[in-house]
Amino acid sequence: MHSPEHCFTSFKASIAEFSLPERFTFPFYYEPHPLCLLAANELQQHLETQTDWQHDFGLREAKGSGLNVDGSDGLGKMFGVLLVKNEQGELGYLSAFSGKIADQNLLPHFVPPVFDMLAKDGFFIPEQDKINLINAEITEVKRDPELARLQAMLADETQLAEKQIAAHRASMIENRKQRKAQRLAGESLDEDALKLLGIQMSRESVQDKNRLKELNVYWDERLAAAKLAHGQVNEHLSALKLQRKTMSAALQQRLFDEYRFLNIVGEQRSLGDIFKGTIHKVPPAGSGECAAPKLLHFAFKHGMTPLAMAEFWWGEAPKSEIRQHKNYYGACQGKCQPILGHMLEGLATDENPLLTNPAEGKQLEIIYQDRDMLVVNKPAEFLSVPGRNIDDSVYSRIKQLYPEATGPLIVHRLDMSTSGLMVIALNKEANKSLQKQFITRTVKKRYVALLTGELPQDEGIISLPLRGDFDDRPRQLVCFEHGKPAETKWQVISRRDGRTKVHLYPKTGRTHQLRVHSAHPQGLNMPIVGDDLYGKKSQRLHLHAELLELNHPRTREAMSFSVEADF
Repeated sequence: MHSPEHCFTSFKASIAEFSLPERFTFPFYYEPHPLCLLAANELQQHLETQTDWQHDFGLREAKGSGLNVDGSDGLGKMFGVLLVKNEQGELGYLSAFSGKIADQNLLPHFVPPVFDMLAKDGFFIPEQDKINLINAEITEVKRDPELARLQAMLADETQLAEKQIAAHRASMIENRKQRKAQRLAGESLDEDALKLLGIQMSRESVQDKNRLKELNVYWDERLAAAKLAHGQVNEHLSALKLQRKTMSAALQQRLFDEYRFLNIVGEQRSLGDIFKGTIHKVPPAGSGECAAPKLLHFAFKHGMTPLAMAEFWWGEAPKSEIRQHKNYYGACQGKCQPILGHMLEGLATDENPLLTNPAEGKQLEIIYQDRDMLVVNKPAEFLSVPGRNIDDSVYSRIKQLYPEATGPLIVHRLDMSTSGLMVIALNKEANKSLQKQFITRTVKKRYVALLTGELPQDEGIISLPLRGDFDDRPRQLVCFEHGKPAETKWQVISRRDGRTKVHLYPKTGRTHQLRVHSAHPQGLNMPIVGDDLYGKKSQRLHLHAELLELNHPRTREAMSFSVEADF
């Protein structure tokens, strides 16, 4: 079922007029080749009509494919197509999906996983069953009423001990105060009476201290007995947890060793070996299960020549991520970049477009300037500060134009893809004043954006907390548990030709805030036109910082700057 003959798909439509790509796709940022678009379209037709398996992708109006049209708990998947020539020189494509579908990793029409950990005769399921038995035993021990009773008893005893010892310490302090008062009152006594008073007070002080020692000894012994009884049960629980941890680590390491990836020259490396050279050293969960590594490994294993690839999302997006049905996406950074770095060795690929300076030939327009500050109109696709590979930016241009300027220059940033107004401080004092205005949120900012749809409402407020997607930077996620608060006010300007122009007023300044708040289903559910991360790429991102209002850093004069968008 998963031989080259079964997984290799010939095009149904004529491909005589198509030219072949000169180089393989740069998998992390690309425009799909026309033949990949054709292959993806055929695969999507297959998903809509096949009857071999059922899976709920969350498509509300889906037909065929056994989809649950209710879609209440459905979740989409990433699919991939790989344009290849087989050993006979025939042109076709391979198909793959990420992870599992319909609780299976082996399905007709799709390439198999690099390593089948669900194989009935394999090691993973038996070892996982053993770990699950330990999990069940841990749950049973935690539910044992005796453990709960012992925990409650230990807590009560500890609280009572602390209460009694604290009460005695308070009594000692009060007794000490009374003795001090007696000494002062007894200064008029004769020598013998004063001596007797001193002996009596010393005896009382010693009695208080001895009583404190007795209390500590008593409660140490009593708590030790309670801890021993609790510890005997808890020790068993700790031993089970340690056993689970040891077995899980051993199983994980074995999986890392079994996942072995080929490249075009026949070199093979394990998952563990590949990730040794990364910052985290250990592969993230799900590494090697994405569509791209599965496709390339199968092609190399069976002597096929990869020509181009594309990956698209099919179905409902996860609640935290932004994924558009049928949209194309690059391979993820966290899991796939190290693996594909090995797999693409020896294969001529397209240039990484992120290494090309997008600001080349673009002018940085200065809207306002004085001895303390500048206001510039940053073009779209122009870095605010130097990047990892590209130095050309607003910062470097200003540094070159104003070599006498002091301080960090940059007060705030715009995304590379966003155009519009930025304020620059030309000295340290101005920077401090302007920074304070941004931190205290007294600066007024207004953006204009063009959305890929018609909003039915006229205005509103979006409050969705954001954090970085650690597995796929620079994307951001909506995360109510770990995200930072992010709030955006929006107002409709106009609606035309199925699109909506809006004003956006960010209260906070999180990375990609306006882009995510626009695209996310719990936000406006409409990506900004041209958003290559959260929507569909076009000539530019239609997002522009058009209004900036602040106080001059020296004179405190209220200032307002505006530049209209060119869309």
